Amino acid sequence: MPAPPLRVVFFGTPEFAVPSLDALLRSRHTVAAVVTQPDRPRGRGHQISASPVKVRALASSIPVLQPARLRDEVFLAALRALGADLGVVAAYGRILTEDVLRTPRLGMVNVHASLLPRHRGAAPVHRAIIAGDRETGVTIMRVVLALDAGPMLAAVRRPIGPEETSSEVERDLALLGAPLLAGAVDALAAGTAVETLQDEARATYAARLSKEDGDIDWSQPAPRIHDLVRGLHPWPHAQTRVHGARLIVLRSSPAPDSAMPPASAPPGTVVSAAPDDLRVAAGQGVLRLLEIQREGRRPMNAREFLAGHRLVPGDRLGP
Repeated sequence: MPAPPLRVVFFGTPEFAVPSLDALLRSRHTVAAVVTQPDRPRGRGHQISASPVKVRALASSIPVLQPARLRDEVFLAALRALGADLGVVAAYGRILTEDVLRTPRLGMVNVHASLLPRHRGAAPVHRAIIAGDRETGVTIMRVVLALDAGPMLAAVRRPIGPEETSSEVERDLALLGAPLLAGAVDALAAGTAVETLQDEARATYAARLSKEDGDIDWSQPAPRIHDLVRGLHPWPHAQTRVHGARLIVLRSSPAPDSAMPPASAPPGTVVSAAPDDLRVAAGQGVLRLLEIQREGRRPMNAREFLAGHRLVPGDRLGP
């Protein structure tokens, strides 16, 4: 006889969390309510809008809670009233309090976009690509008060391609994590879940991103700068300055080893500005700039950019 279905309260906010919510909605378990961040200005127009998770919950007639503070007694009372067996977290965006964690009967589990214990924290996909990792994945783990440090219930691995951006990898991980979560919830309901402790000696921290993370240090090797460019896509983007103006680097590629810069070219020096071939010397090797954007302008490929901006070999890019 199968175990009774669980009542689940789902904590999530961005698009990454939607496939996990969908997986629970398709399961035999009941999503009693969704907890998501308050409506905020979003997009270029900064219009006040609901989170992707709230939009999906309302479309499925699921009650939505949007506390400004997790310690708010009105919210905590509403959470307790749900009678949830299990809490599920997927990119909610806030650290959960002890009162929240102990409310569901079976505790809470998290859909985390890394192979724990590597890249605990707020930006695991971006930090994995910036670090040059060739593999990442999704881990379902129990939520504890320490950041992303709880025992692991399940994991799935995914390679990272040399040209993939964080937006591409994160979108794929969201889809991979959804069935993984559904299986873990079934195992918890049946009492067959196996929880494996993390190896604290291997833990790393994936700090939240800031605009300052995008500043290109041209003294770094070209492949490392390339990893920064793709890791910071779609936000905050890698950036440099040319002729006093901010230049956003959207796509890049390390040049072949045969295209080494002249010994006299310091890092950040333009070594080629021919059509379709904009190259900049790095600390080691040369980086091709494939798609760039002047602040306030539209993205352009190298040919388009050079047609409208004077840039010649010997010009310097920098902070």
